[in-house]
Amino acid sequence: MSQTTAQLVSEINGGSISGTRNRIINGAMAADQRNAGASQTFTAAAALAYSVDRWYGYSTGANVTGQRIQGATVGQFYYRFTGAASVTAIGFGQRIEQLNSAELASTTATLSVDLANSLLTSVTWTAFYANTADTFGTLASPTRTQIATGTFTVTSTVTRCSTNISVPAAATTGIEIVFTVGAQTSGTWTIGNVQLEPGTVATPFERRSYGLELALCQRYYLSYGDFHIGMNGNTNAQGDGAFPVQMRASPTLSYTDTSGVANQVSIWSGTFNSSTFTNGGFAASTLRVVLDASTSFSSGTSSWLRAYNVKLSAEL
Repeated sequence: MSQTTAQLVSEINGGSISGTRNRIINGAMAADQRNAGASQTFTAAAALAYSVDRWYGYSTGANVTGQRIQGATVGQFYYRFTGAASVTAIGFGQRIEQLNSAELASTTATLSVDLANSLLTSVTWTAFYANTADTFGTLASPTRTQIATGTFTVTSTVTRCSTNISVPAAATTGIEIVFTVGAQTSGTWTIGNVQLEPGTVATPFERRSYGLELALCQRYYLSYGDFHIGMNGNTNAQGDGAFPVQMRASPTLSYTDTSGVANQVSIWSGTFNSSTFTNGGFAASTLRVVLDASTSFSSGTSSWLRAYNVKLSAEL
């Protein structure tokens, strides 16, 4: 095998022209399980808040809004922040799991992104690695080490920007990429098609199928919908439902009853009522959600339990 052929095989198998080379998940902003394209408010000086799948945002100085918007082509999207008076900073970032980024250690990686800003002329990028595996801390108390930082010059027209990042040997514990702007006191900031890939060349954005991208996102967050168990004259309620993918860790579970009351399950046994469960309860593992509870049903009456708006988070 010639040297040229060997280099090509290496690139196809794991280099700059390989499939799934982008270590960013949902870089195209297509998956939006939390908001389905609706606007979201980021509260100033609050904890980071997740928005489109895998991406979090924050602001200081004043609240801002963010929203997935339609791109130039149907089915393609950007994320856009709208500024407000007194804003001092906006951040938008993603934490990449150790399993998906450790091989970048001791190499050069390339970060590329589509950016536009109708007010400001620069966007700062910063790369970090977690001090311990997959543990980045909070916005107020981060547990991470900076790898590198720099700025992209931007205009009101969406432009492709890229930079090389020398990833240190210690960066085997997870990588975080954060984009920030300063006083976005008006106007808009647009971000899209984010890519972090091995090598020194910024290749075209890797556009994976929506089904694949959604499955990658569901490892970290899952909008399950409603969970329903039918009964008939029993006093015990037991049931489970499998997830479409295995989640990263046992997730945090949230749900409501039919009236929207948090952490309660609706019960129908001739009449509507709601209950919280303590006997086994409503819980989740990395693979499934499980309801195991005792309650009171009318003998011979068709009964059911339902949890609404079931959401599960295993974000980093």
